[in-house]
Amino acid sequence: MAVFTAVGLGDLTQWIKQFPLGNAVALKGIASGIENSNFFLTTERGEYVLTIFENLGFDQLPFYLKLMRHLAERGIPVPAPVANDQGELVVALHGKPASIVSKLEGSSQMAPQPAHCAAVGAMLARMHLAGRDFPMEQPNLRGLGWWNETTPKVLPFLTAANDHLLRAEMHFQEAFAGSAHYCALPHGPVHADLFRNNVMFVGTRLTGFFDFYFAGCDTWLFDVAVTLNDWCIDLDTGVIDQARARAMLDAYHAERPFTEDERASWQQMLRAAALRFWLSRLYDLHLPREAELLTPHDPSHFERILRERIATPAPELFHG
Repeated sequence: MAVFTAVGLGDLTQWIKQFPLGNAVALKGIASGIENSNFFLTTERGEYVLTIFENLGFDQLPFYLKLMRHLAERGIPVPAPVANDQGELVVALHGKPASIVSKLEGSSQMAPQPAHCAAVGAMLARMHLAGRDFPMEQPNLRGLGWWNETTPKVLPFLTAANDHLLRAEMHFQEAFAGSAHYCALPHGPVHADLFRNNVMFVGTRLTGFFDFYFAGCDTWLFDVAVTLNDWCIDLDTGVIDQARARAMLDAYHAERPFTEDERASWQQMLRAAALRFWLSRLYDLHLPREAELLTPHDPSHFERILRERIATPAPELFHG
């Protein structure tokens, strides 16, 4: 669990008055996430989530919060940001940007079955389509540019074998990003971090996507690859579960058919998605920030996934 900025109920007594939520009556730190300080907030009007942003600035946050509002208005189940009495979605708390959003119903499904994966695939496609007319632009801040900046920072900490793997995969991904197939991929706003703990279910009914604070404009296929690399694998080995993967891809394709350029780029994109999270976990482990409570994720998990994606072809995007 990460709580970088400590907040108590007393800190909210006056601060909460600018929101149409009544008084704050309970506050509890959320035991997940390593980027922001998150709290379950109960007020006289209901249950919400309070986030204090540790890395993102006031100028960056409108993209994420307005994207969430845009998607919610188009029927995508995402947390709805609450504006203060000045119409602002981002307000300072302890000198840092903070926001309040509605709390989703349900709980995370950490042992997904094909039905859960199908629901995620279908909703992800709907989310991509709903974001097509979102007017704001922001690149994926953990995309290729960040990989190039971060690689030399983590290389000194790696074994010889992993040094070779990282350098070779960076060369591979640079070439892929310059290919004609890649340049033709459909793109728009993406979640970019749609792991099991960022989706809510009641039974097999999907009740929402949340934690959009890695979102940006990127290829939709990258979003699919990130999602499949978490939802449709054996966690111990990184091997893809064929039934779950097929359920997710078929459900997505039924809502927003994949293109031939996406089919041609699929294997490379699964490797890109694994590389992105291997790099970020290496960075968090070896170059950590101070936090009240912080347990970095194990980088070896995505090292295994990357090696598996290089060695073994994944299921095709679609039949035909």
